[in-house]
Amino acid sequence: MNTNQIARIASLLGEPARAAMLLQLMDGRWLTATELAGAASVSPQTASRHLAQLVAAGLLHMEQRGRHRYHRLASGEVAKVLESLMQIAGAVPLQRPVVPGPREPAMRMARMCYDHIAGRLGLAIAERLQADQAIEFDGEAGLVTERAGPVLARWGLSLASNEPPTRRARPYCRPCLDWSERKPHLAGRLGAMICAHCLDQGWLSRKAGNRALAISARGAASLRDLLGLQAWRQVTDEA
Repeated sequence: MNTNQIARIASLLGEPARAAMLLQLMDGRWLTATELAGAASVSPQTASRHLAQLVAAGLLHMEQRGRHRYHRLASGEVAKVLESLMQIAGAVPLQRPVVPGPREPAMRMARMCYDHIAGRLGLAIAERLQADQAIEFDGEAGLVTERAGPVLARWGLSLASNEPPTRRARPYCRPCLDWSERKPHLAGRLGAMICAHCLDQGWLSRKAGNRALAISARGAASLRDLLGLQAWRQVTDEA
């Protein structure tokens, strides 16, 4: 990796319209150029030019389906870079005190971070799994322990993965510094598995138009039992 390539990526991320489109894709969705143009407040033609540059740089993946072109973040590593930039941007001193992360309460409680759960709920899940000695975080690395099997069984999960071979190289477990909580939540294949399970069970659902996740009544009961009452009160900000 040479300095010219680093500067090229930085310049692509530094343009406000491109940054807005990338952030719109942080929840792992596929969106059309028209939808992303609206998110960035630019014309479809301008959006198409920006998206072509992002695809060429390897930051986005594009698929043609019928007459529409759908775009998605190219990898979890791209999402990790964007999350880090949001943390830095939120730490820049302003004239008034800064509250880290999003201001919307729903986003702070639970949201998508690419394909895993962030916010207070994501933090509580990571801390519960660590307390149960199912996973360990060590700096930028994560480890799934021999105790993970029975712990995940209580969640209705197993360590067996059905991911396609192209994704086998992805770390099974890694910490991802949370934008709002400033502590690590769980990413990697295990983080994605837990998120998909919560969505499939109807415990969580995506909110239209942003990354926030809604918690259903059934989800609240199940997650409260799995996380413990004290942790659940912290998730719902009732502590």
